[in-house]
Amino acid sequence: MRVLVTGVMGQLGHDVVRHLSEHGIEHKGVDREDFDLGDAEAVMRAVQDYCPTVIVHCAAYTAVDRAESDMEACFRVNAQGTANMVRAALSVDAALVYISTDYVFGGEGEEAFETEDAKNPKNIYGLSKFQGELAVCHQMTKYFIVRTSWVYGVHGNNFVKTMLRLGSSRPQVNVVCDQIGSPTYSWDLAALVCRMIRTKKYGIYHATNEEFCSWAEFAAAIMEKAHLNCRVNPIPTSEYPTPAHRPCNSRLSKKSLDAAGFSRLPSWEDALDRYLRELSLEGMI
Repeated sequence: MRVLVTGVMGQLGHDVVRHLSEHGIEHKGVDREDFDLGDAEAVMRAVQDYCPTVIVHCAAYTAVDRAESDMEACFRVNAQGTANMVRAALSVDAALVYISTDYVFGGEGEEAFETEDAKNPKNIYGLSKFQGELAVCHQMTKYFIVRTSWVYGVHGNNFVKTMLRLGSSRPQVNVVCDQIGSPTYSWDLAALVCRMIRTKKYGIYHATNEEFCSWAEFAAAIMEKAHLNCRVNPIPTSEYPTPAHRPCNSRLSKKSLDAAGFSRLPSWEDALDRYLRELSLEGMI
């Protein structure tokens, strides 16, 4: 097995490479410095030169608010870039893992979304990722589409690191309380992805750490577990306007994992404990 990992400088790509290294699986990590995803010829050349058996496509435009005014760049990476990667994968008969998002759904209701529920993205980022999904499933048979949410990891910036920074310098922070979902530790998600690619159980999956919470509840847990004396004030989304619409319901059902025999990820609180320990060991807190 030869695995090409895109977006290796991002949180998930970084951890996928770490897992592949631990399991002795041949791999190559690439990022934007290696080639432009929007350049079809460059993508084709990079993939054909390495000739992987599997491509784990973690690279994405993830600046959700900026995407509202930078639509062209967002679609160039998430939609056109993915279509380019699909064509390149097909040219070498490689399987493809495409990392997607809960934002492909509309965020209505309170029930966890199933993989085949109607898609209704409410922001540019979500729409671009959904177009990427369509490029994959309309042209390929050997693919895994993995939707996730609220990702954080050691490598890169994320909500947990922001809360740790604010919690160390402020007596209180305001955090929205009416957006519900599941935080996802990139290390746990990467482990699942690396299990998936050693199978042929292709399809669409939802993968987050188990159990649900609001952003405010997540923030409060971060402060408590990091022993920070910072109060979290829960506020409604209406009091924290952003350029991009954020879904109130980001819950994702894991029945797809169960049906395929993949183990669910640990609870988000367990994951947060392990993440904070890793940050401490790395001297980051």
